[in-house]
Amino acid sequence: MHQPETIVLRPDGIHIAWDDGHEGFHPHRTLRGACPCATCVHEMTGQRMVGADDVPEGVEALDHMSVGRYALQFLWSDAHQTGIYPYELLRRLCKCEACETARV
Repeated sequence: MHQPETIVLRPDGIHIAWDDGHEGFHPHRTLRGACPCATCVHEMTGQRMVGADDVPEGVEALDHMSVGRYALQFLWSDAHQTGIYPYELLRRLCKCEACETARV
């Protein structure tokens, strides 16, 4: 499993430099809308309850912390903070140009 080396919160989004050289990018609102917590995704059905369209347009990550050696947790400007984003999920959701091109 790849590990992030640096996480930088910028006005345009979250930039993650990974140990394999990948330079990941996540727009704030997109990543907040993909939160995997039980408030945002129904625990029993797996149905998404909160998506990017439900998140305020100006939302941004204000801070982050590591969760063990497998995930990151963000404090969002809309006061949401319960989502734990496993590294595997962050790689899958990456919006950098290389990842977006590979998905086409």
